[in-house]
Amino acid sequence: MMIDKNYEMGENERLDDLQCNGYKLLQNTACFCFGMDAVLLSSFTHVEENNILLDMCTGNGVIPILIKGKNPEKKVHYTGIEIQETSYILANKNVLLNGLSQDIHMIKGNVNNLKELIGNTLYDVITCNPPYMNENHGIVNPESAKAIARHEILCTLEDIIREASKHLKVKGHMYMIHRPRRLVELFLLMEQYHLEPKVIRMVHPYADKDANMVLIEAVKCGNRQLQTLPPLIVYNRDGSYTDELLQMYNEK
Repeated sequence: MMIDKNYEMGENERLDDLQCNGYKLLQNTACFCFGMDAVLLSSFTHVEENNILLDMCTGNGVIPILIKGKNPEKKVHYTGIEIQETSYILANKNVLLNGLSQDIHMIKGNVNNLKELIGNTLYDVITCNPPYMNENHGIVNPESAKAIARHEILCTLEDIIREASKHLKVKGHMYMIHRPRRLVELFLLMEQYHLEPKVIRMVHPYADKDANMVLIEAVKCGNRQLQTLPPLIVYNRDGSYTDELLQMYNEK
């Protein structure tokens, strides 16, 4: 992928190599830039031929683009929804710059208004890397892009799970990444909204450290049976990425 020679980088914009099928990503450093959690979630998500997928809280569109890059042979239609104007514009730029307009569509709005935005559309797969933090006291500027991306200011965890359930097909799959400390809350909300947790995988920074992320796969109206995958370790003792992480970044 090449940026058009006439394209002028916007203020605070930078271009990052996703190291995935040649795709690159424009990011705005004034907004929330993607991190390892997006790579983990895109690797954890499974798509089938002719699936339609919705990515909630899509930000700059990194998760649909990464999933497409990791599944180039599969015909899947991706939609991302983002509430913040700057991130929404950036997501559309990223779709265009990677030549993915036929595969990925972006819509602007709040997940709480999904019915108005997508009508009766039901998805095979819904992904979400949501705001992790629900302790909103002490935020200096609650209207800042980074605060909105990190904190449950414009939507809550319950909003995301409720709306995902409404717009998933029966037996459709939801994939999320979140913090282990909120796992009980996640399970209770999923049960309330008919999403059955089927697979979880704890992510540990080091083998001897507590998990700081958890990957979750849930199925709408699924049977009650939970599989716990072996833990995912991010770093070796010397601080280098483990082989599994390097594979996710397509570096091994």
